[in-house]
Amino acid sequence: MADDTATRNPLPASLAEFYLTTPFTLALLLLANGLAFLVGVRYYVETMPAVATYLWPLYGDSPTAIALGTLVLAALVPFAGRRLSSVTRTTLLSVLTTLAVVWLVKMGLWTFVALNIPFVRGDLPNDLYVGFDADSLWAYWGILLTHAAFLGEALLLARVGHTSRRTLAAVALLALANDVFDYGFLLGLPFANHPPVRYDPGWTLAVGSLAATVVAVAVAATVLPSGESTAR
Repeated sequence: MADDTATRNPLPASLAEFYLTTPFTLALLLLANGLAFLVGVRYYVETMPAVATYLWPLYGDSPTAIALGTLVLAALVPFAGRRLSSVTRTTLLSVLTTLAVVWLVKMGLWTFVALNIPFVRGDLPNDLYVGFDADSLWAYWGILLTHAAFLGEALLLARVGHTSRRTLAAVALLALANDVFDYGFLLGLPFANHPPVRYDPGWTLAVGSLAATVVAVAVAATVLPSGESTAR
């Protein structure tokens, strides 16, 4: 397992060791991810039939992020009860952890941007999401809280993963393709697959999504050790 100086990951290695190798906590993480995935799919389910099935992973942004994180957690099940240093760092695990970290960070940031767009667009009411009524408790505060957990899970999974420049570049291109897939209609492309929000997304959300991609890739490059520096 990489040490604290190799990755600049603010999450302590000892904490990751506890959560990712203790059978009980690992099972809880898998259960929580499974429930979160179902909740996320429910958000998209009404609009999914309009998108080709094989493109659902690009369309269902948050559920895709959770699914990728769950795959990394599932890969750790055979190592439950052992030290993280015993985990075999394969090329597949490298790709999975890089994808998971980028998607979790991106979707955590994107959600914050998407829910707060009404505050920076004069044509939208400020209370479109935010408020303290029963609807807003989930549609704003609840969703912000759960997606903030995406960032924590990204740091947690980064403690068991590694990456390379080639893997990062490939994942960055895929994340950018996700942005084009969602907001390509603004460029005249036949794509309009942005997540269902309560307003016309326009350029503000598209630029926010692109910024989230850039930050997510930068975070992954920071918190994921390179394959060369990872203990085998």
